[in-house]
Amino acid sequence: MTELITSAQNPKIKKLLALQQKSSERRSEGLFVVEGRREIEHCVEAGYEIDTVFVCPEVYGSVIPSAVERSRAVFAVSPSVYDKIAYRAGTEGIIAEVKARRLTLEDLKLTESPLIVVLESVEKPGNLGAVLRSADASGADAVIVCDPLTDLYNPNLIRSSIGAIFTVQCVACSSQECIDFLKSKGISILTAQLQDSELYYDSDMKKGVAIVMGTESTGLTDIWRKAADAHIRIPMLGRLDSLNVSVSAAILLYEAVRQRNG
Repeated sequence: MTELITSAQNPKIKKLLALQQKSSERRSEGLFVVEGRREIEHCVEAGYEIDTVFVCPEVYGSVIPSAVERSRAVFAVSPSVYDKIAYRAGTEGIIAEVKARRLTLEDLKLTESPLIVVLESVEKPGNLGAVLRSADASGADAVIVCDPLTDLYNPNLIRSSIGAIFTVQCVACSSQECIDFLKSKGISILTAQLQDSELYYDSDMKKGVAIVMGTESTGLTDIWRKAADAHIRIPMLGRLDSLNVSVSAAILLYEAVRQRNG
């Protein structure tokens, strides 16, 4: 570390804050921000290239991970500056700017009987982050986000996924591109919907399947309903007619795990 930054007006700090706050800045710079020791470790293990690291020695300590030492630049920041740039409380005193990587559908490495989650027009980064955690825990091959309304490198998404955005293959594309891809691979499309559907545990999830879910407010669009090989639903025994999308994803993913390992 060749420089101690003590002012939040430092250009490097202003750039970091812009990357945190603006998706347009992340796109133009080709960089995104990762905060926390565990998240950065997952990021490095997934093959991402660390560009710049900011460390608060009073919080983190003096031992910098070797992977981070290979970054382009490492800067120390004062506690007051770190308080300004830290996105969440209780973090470990380390923040990195990372070079973005854009996976495509053709980049996906799939198993013989893939288990894929497809989310259409997901709005809340926290929901997508939670789905990624469930996808990681259940051993899903990939999460495909169709017609996304949130940036895959949104800090809230990275935070809520606890680094699962780096451990699970995640692709953004259009719904039609996704449908064409799934059908070309012979992957069965199971759409989660209330209308004209069967109970999820009556569906065959042992073969390659894509579990498709829409927004909680409007559900799936017709393009997915028409493309589906089966419509499935989770029984709702109370007065409400829907679950949070991340909860639904966890239930359906673990049904696939149960069928495949039962």
